[in-house]
Amino acid sequence: MANIKSAKKRIRVIDKKTARNRRIKGHLKAILKNFDAAIESGDMETAKEQLAKAEKKLMQAASKGTIHKNAASRKVSRITKRFNKANA
Repeated sequence: MANIKSAKKRIRVIDKKTARNRRIKGHLKAILKNFDAAIESGDMETAKEQLAKAEKKLMQAASKGTIHKNAASRKVSRITKRFNKANA
């Protein structure tokens, strides 16, 4: 346990950031799962909406530093490719 005041503050700040990152990552997983379900069911209209939502949320997470920018771009690329393949 930290004794110095600034170290105690850093622990509190890190705890807040960790909680935010976990919440965002959990939300991303749910959004991607919804996209997968829409693709599996063959509902392209819902899948298109979910794709747009997933892309937006992934880029927001990347801009906040929760996930890396390239990881977000890679995931967007992969789900877009899946959507296009299923749509064809």
